[in-house]
Amino acid sequence: MKVLIIGGGACGASAAARLRRLDDNAQITILEKTQEISIANCGLPYYCSNVIDSEEQMHVSSVQKFKNLLNVDIKMGANVTKIDRTAKTVTINDSVIMQYDKLVLAPGAKPFIPPIEGVLNNHKIFTVRMLQDAEMIKAHIKNINAQNAVVIGGGFIGVEMAENFAEIKGISTTLVEAASHILPPVDKETAAFAQNEMRKHGVHLILSDGVKAFGAEEIILNSGKKIPYDIAILAIGVKPETSLAKDCGLEIGKTGGVKVNKYLQTSDPDIYAGGDSVEVEDFITGDDVLIPLAGPANRQGRIIADNIAGYNSVYKKTIGSAVVKVFDFTVACAGNSEEMLIKKQIPFLKTFTFGFSHAKYYPNATRTMYKLLFNAEGDILGIQAAGKEGVEKRVDVIATSIRNGLKVWDLIDSELCYAPPYSSAKDPVNILGMHADNILKGFVKPAYFEDLKDSLLVDVRSQAEFENETIEGAIHIFTPELRTRYTELPKDKKVILFCNTGFQSYVASRILLQRGFNNVYSLAAGIELYKELIKDKTYELQTVNV
Repeated sequence: MKVLIIGGGACGASAAARLRRLDDNAQITILEKTQEISIANCGLPYYCSNVIDSEEQMHVSSVQKFKNLLNVDIKMGANVTKIDRTAKTVTINDSVIMQYDKLVLAPGAKPFIPPIEGVLNNHKIFTVRMLQDAEMIKAHIKNINAQNAVVIGGGFIGVEMAENFAEIKGISTTLVEAASHILPPVDKETAAFAQNEMRKHGVHLILSDGVKAFGAEEIILNSGKKIPYDIAILAIGVKPETSLAKDCGLEIGKTGGVKVNKYLQTSDPDIYAGGDSVEVEDFITGDDVLIPLAGPANRQGRIIADNIAGYNSVYKKTIGSAVVKVFDFTVACAGNSEEMLIKKQIPFLKTFTFGFSHAKYYPNATRTMYKLLFNAEGDILGIQAAGKEGVEKRVDVIATSIRNGLKVWDLIDSELCYAPPYSSAKDPVNILGMHADNILKGFVKPAYFEDLKDSLLVDVRSQAEFENETIEGAIHIFTPELRTRYTELPKDKKVILFCNTGFQSYVASRILLQRGFNNVYSLAAGIELYKELIKDKTYELQTVNV
């Protein structure tokens, strides 16, 4: 059996390696149009700043290893220009023709370059997709002694590039994002932590603004602002590479990616496709989406190999689990965001909590903010978190719960490793399940920061805490005093109770709900999240008096 694989990235390389383990007699050839194969693309931002200081470390595998260990032939600089599905051949560099029994399309995606004035043939503008790109960026910074770096786009790559530019001594870094917050897969509350952390480390953020033109010395924004730049990175996103698929008549999905079935077969059963060039089914919504992530691409390569070798294997949709380092913070997510659920008109409930990385009494515990999205049936729709330690650990647990169809109540019963240096007896995952359970059972009515206006705010912390800081306009009734002072509160107006992170206000709301109040709410995640949002200037609310 002759198998040709177009593309030597995550999907293509994984397909080749898996297929060889399943079938030692197959003739397997990878056709890679560049001079790079199995590059650690996700590490490129860190290579640009020399956090990863060796090119050798950026090579996940090599042509020699594929040949010697796996007996897989790799042709570098092999640009496939035509696929003849009838003859089952591909044409390489407009001259060499190769036959196949099975063909795998894994060409990946290419950086999106918008048609902006001054973008073409601009030696100051770079994208970050290949090792060659990183080498050119490093050389440019050194050759011109760059002092002003501008990153266009606040997705994962954009944030990582901005961080790594900021780590290079002598470079002033600006990030421009057209949306109202960075990191589109998460919501504004979670993004606020990342934005505050970036500003803390000297990155200048410009949000809700885009590029109008690239000048010789300045970037002109839609708002009219002008930013000096010595180097600019376009990190606006990627487009699936589908030209070969289109030219040979394969079906293209509505998202612009190659259409595949659950076995990752295209509309031609002898041609498979995977990686960044295909559209997949969203696990939560069932919609067709583009999710260009390394994890799904690797799994898809394995599944393609299984099916070529005759072992039926199915790709089971994509959750979109992702994590990004933002200086000393970690932001992670899985499933859908609130913004996405609203856009898709999917009903949801939400809660916010703070949890410690390990037992609070054990030294150096750090606090993480979690946002859980779920529905009235208890289905988990999404999870987001921002903190310093153990962030991705908890998101991974909940992502696995989503994958296996568990409900929010199952989070309560999750038995997770516990010892004071690692967690708490009630892990933040358990606490999230408890929060959702309380909401669904009506034991608490959550309030959010968009609810604060036109409500009576009650600070239920101690007198000392209230005098130290509160939300302007709030009255003070300490939680234990509510049992005797509840008559001071109206029943015909929305009352929002708040404390530091939400637990004490939950207790206070239970006191009032059991005394006939139906208008009492507990502010999710309390004043701590409120302060983070005020600091980020996300909400135009009253200031915190500190």
